[in-house]
Amino acid sequence: MASVFLYHVVGDLTVGKPELVEFTENETLEAAIKAIGESTECGIAIWKRRSVQKGLIENAEMRHQRFVGILNPLDIVAFLARDDCLNDQEKALKTPVSEVVVPDNTLMKEVDPGTRLIDALEIMKQGVRRLLVPKSIGWRGMSKRFSILYNGKWLKNIDSNPNITIPNINNRPSSSTPTPTALSRDKYCCLSREDVIRFLIGCLGALAPLPLSSISSLGAINPNYCSIDASSPAIEASRQIPREPSAFAVVDRTPDGQHTILGEISASKLWKCDYLAAAWALANLSAGQFVMGVEDNLSSRSLPDIVLAGTNGGSLLNGGGARPLRQRTFSSRSVGFFNSNPSSHSFGANRSMYRGRSVPLTCKATSSLAAVMAQMLSHRATHVWVTDAENEEVLVGLVGYADILAVVTRPRGAPITEGQST
Repeated sequence: MASVFLYHVVGDLTVGKPELVEFTENETLEAAIKAIGESTECGIAIWKRRSVQKGLIENAEMRHQRFVGILNPLDIVAFLARDDCLNDQEKALKTPVSEVVVPDNTLMKEVDPGTRLIDALEIMKQGVRRLLVPKSIGWRGMSKRFSILYNGKWLKNIDSNPNITIPNINNRPSSSTPTPTALSRDKYCCLSREDVIRFLIGCLGALAPLPLSSISSLGAINPNYCSIDASSPAIEASRQIPREPSAFAVVDRTPDGQHTILGEISASKLWKCDYLAAAWALANLSAGQFVMGVEDNLSSRSLPDIVLAGTNGGSLLNGGGARPLRQRTFSSRSVGFFNSNPSSHSFGANRSMYRGRSVPLTCKATSSLAAVMAQMLSHRATHVWVTDAENEEVLVGLVGYADILAVVTRPRGAPITEGQST
């Protein structure tokens, strides 16, 4: 096990993290879209409103019960693509977030800032995506030997003083409250898996030789990905959205049954998009058209005559009816996708002609772990699609946060889990 996991604690990763501002389930989708656009993560945590009772101090268990789940852009676009939402866009944007978010309070767990990094990674490997960490007063992110905290102070001369009892900080009773001198009451920050990967990429030397090993040899490639045919309706992606990662590969099938990847429909790709335009496209276009782009100059026979309004008002209408305040015909540019060859509609033959945000983030099976980590961080992506080493068109799997965490925490010499390797 790399020493970086043993000698660092969760508090080291919280330096510079902003204080948590809870987004409650009674807020509207319109507010959620704005919050996601301004967030540093591809999704926001949703909370139930805190009950105000005089003299009641909220403990960890009560706080965990208030956490609802994580709302991501694909969830929102899939909801807005429903017929009733398309017919009354303004009403849809006023929908409470509670009607859209998928409830799952196992996605977040509260941990002490003195929790060892290795223990935090084990928690995340079990499916936790966010760690809720109390903000410690005076924390400077300077771990000492064995990462041991006692009442907010580093223990000194541990080896020379056998009478000192080390508290089990990772199993602290949920009803206990931190001492005021150690932790700021009711002030928290959230750590994501991206924060962990960003920290690890600064410690690549301590992880040697893993960073320079191929993801194939490490068993980091997950072959169990979700896909949708390019010729299928894009709306199929909204019927059962995968949770880990929240993404579909848009593929063409070869005669021998392999997949060639053309693009993706995912939460990370839709993060900064026009949600209303994306919702219409999801409901009306094929998956291939959605990811490759449909241009303004298409004939009315291939694209209905509709107008889209901005998020500040108006309606998404077919044909006649009330005219919104701001009009524009649908364009892939509204979704954030760009097509350098608008006259082409063949999916497989001209993949190299497409550029922009519609191009999926890919790597080869022979790519190094360090290169894949750098790709994910530089593109703020939750995953990277993996193609065959000999044929860059053929999709063989993906690498996500969970796959990387599993690899870097696997004991050296341990066998690769069956089904992970290619």
